[in-house]
Amino acid sequence: MRKIPLLFLSVLVTSSLWAQHEKTSVQSLSEWKPTIDVCSDVVMVYGANDRPTQTFRERVQTWRDRGYTTHFMSGIAWGPYWDYFAGRWDGVPHMDEGQMTASGDSLLHGPNMPYIVPTMNFLNYVKEQHVKRVIDAGIDDLYFEEPEFWVRGGYSEAFKREWESYYGFAWRPQHTSAADYYLSSKLKYYLYYRALDEVFTFAKAYGREQGREVRCYVPTHSLLNYANWGIVSPEASLASMKSCDGYIAQVWTGTSRTPNYYNGVSKERVFEMAFLEYGCMESMTRPTGRKMIFLTDPIEDRAVDWEDYRRNYQATFVAQLLYPMVDHYEVMPWPERIYERLYRTSPNSEEKSRIPRFYSTQVQVMVNALKEMPKSDNKVSGSQGISVLLANSLMFQQTVRDVEGYDEHNMSNFFGLALPLIKQGIPVGITHLENVGYKETWRDLRVLLMTYSNMKPLDPESHRHIADWVRQGGTLIYCGRDDDAFQRVPEWWNTTGNHYAAPSEHLFSLMGIDAEAAEGHYRYGKGQLYVLRHNPKEFVLNVGADSLLLQTLEAAYGAYEKKNAFRLDRGPYTMAAVVDESLVSNEPMMLKGSFIDLFDPKLPVVTEKTVHPGEQAFLFNINKVAERDVPKVLAAASRQYDEVTTPNSFSFTAKSPIETDNVMRILLPSEPKKVEVGVESRSSWDEASHTLLLEFENRPEGVQVTLEW
Repeated sequence: MRKIPLLFLSVLVTSSLWAQHEKTSVQSLSEWKPTIDVCSDVVMVYGANDRPTQTFRERVQTWRDRGYTTHFMSGIAWGPYWDYFAGRWDGVPHMDEGQMTASGDSLLHGPNMPYIVPTMNFLNYVKEQHVKRVIDAGIDDLYFEEPEFWVRGGYSEAFKREWESYYGFAWRPQHTSAADYYLSSKLKYYLYYRALDEVFTFAKAYGREQGREVRCYVPTHSLLNYANWGIVSPEASLASMKSCDGYIAQVWTGTSRTPNYYNGVSKERVFEMAFLEYGCMESMTRPTGRKMIFLTDPIEDRAVDWEDYRRNYQATFVAQLLYPMVDHYEVMPWPERIYERLYRTSPNSEEKSRIPRFYSTQVQVMVNALKEMPKSDNKVSGSQGISVLLANSLMFQQTVRDVEGYDEHNMSNFFGLALPLIKQGIPVGITHLENVGYKETWRDLRVLLMTYSNMKPLDPESHRHIADWVRQGGTLIYCGRDDDAFQRVPEWWNTTGNHYAAPSEHLFSLMGIDAEAAEGHYRYGKGQLYVLRHNPKEFVLNVGADSLLLQTLEAAYGAYEKKNAFRLDRGPYTMAAVVDESLVSNEPMMLKGSFIDLFDPKLPVVTEKTVHPGEQAFLFNINKVAERDVPKVLAAASRQYDEVTTPNSFSFTAKSPIETDNVMRILLPSEPKKVEVGVESRSSWDEASHTLLLEFENRPEGVQVTLEW
């Protein structure tokens, strides 16, 4: 049986290799248009195919002509590859290489666009017909997104052939047992690891032939979302792939609104889910030094209404900013969808409109703030050093239907460990089992919570790293009955001379503890182990059932800070979120100072901001501005260019999409005597903050502003 690549590599990619001027990006299928000119640093031009009226190179050039750096994006599991499927590339149709369900249905991403089983023939096509074309067009940064193999797939002839090649024995239908589900998912995981490594290795080699350095990235949903939605993907293993330079964390309303259980109630918890998803992504690259780009989306794939989009966008936006070590952002996907399509004006109306002016203003204020968002060494408020262990095999135990009595209940074995902590105001982290071989993984970690109720270790080496961390003083809380059917799949802990009934028995044995350790408290070296013989889902599926977990955490950690809110300051920016359903407090958070409210499209200056349970805040702290006598645009629904400052004047050009309103809050030494704007405008002065509020209609070609005092 072929092994999945081991991941404990030591090569790091340093931030000095990253182009700092490429801080913000957007992906688009379109050529440049004035309605979607959001003034990001980078546009990821999507798809390399020519069109009847425009070649790929011409489409790329429309963005370059407007000052954008051009990168490239396409799918790896699906995409505009009709010439391959129809047989126009090699003379052989390949629709049979799509992913297929047990009932014989093809899994499609669009008309005649199947989710692919990534055969070597398909990968050769991608290299020759797409990668070469993109690099030949002068693009050095490639993104192949969403390596996705559906759990309900795995029945096509192409997959059966890959099974026999990988395992060396005849294909088995996955639905027959937990072991066959596990083997099927493990192969799907490997196939997309191989796919990306093949394409990226080729791209880098071809770039070197042209005398250029090519960088390759994977835009992907979080491990939590893929497992929740029944998708298998390489995820954390890519962080150690030599040919992979980093990720885009594809987290947005659509992923984060997936319901989960807490206190016996299943519902959407968008902020909490987004916080965990971004944490899951950030923690994949922290030990390896690979680049991480965070995505948010002002809307989502599902057609809802503008107010729903706005509310959930705020929740996901604040969640991403609570990770101060990440400062690169894809500010939105598909601006043509956001600015040009029609959606409902309210939840109870079928009337539709393009994005309301107030919302486009708010969105542009937010995304332009990302251009200024600094990294920070500050920590999110709350007790630090508490983390939950995750492994890629989380995806291997997601089944189309219950198998041998196994039922995850919306990923409740994960949320049973994480949500009770978040509701206590703990900024819980994620630790990836694939990364435990890196020293950096363990930095500042005090308590690790883990279970094998929903995942399994792919090799014994990871246990040696965990045991060594405990021996040196770490505290491990292990939760699980270890009685699910996946404990018995044919894996290393019960084959090749090992006879453990569950993988946890191997871990406990390494720590000199009885393999079938009963519930209780144990010591190993300088560290501690707490064993809870409960599956974590029990802590959230029932009302008030998390008390045992929280009592154990307090015994393991000591007194931790109990609260219902999170706050982080990054330079002049303040982010805050208050959770609902908290058993600690239902009180709002009160923030005092001199703030610009960046969620309010009127950009008011406020001295107090109240954040209620279930709400978030995004503020600019005027008191944090170092040089108060130097003119500066503090917040704006536009990007400013060609700024010029003299002893008594400040001028610049403001650019943003057409048919949107600009609002700006500008710090000045004193009230201006002259406000000159190239279009009709309104302005007002706030003496207390020494800021000018300026409003006018945006133009992508730019509006000239001159202020004199």
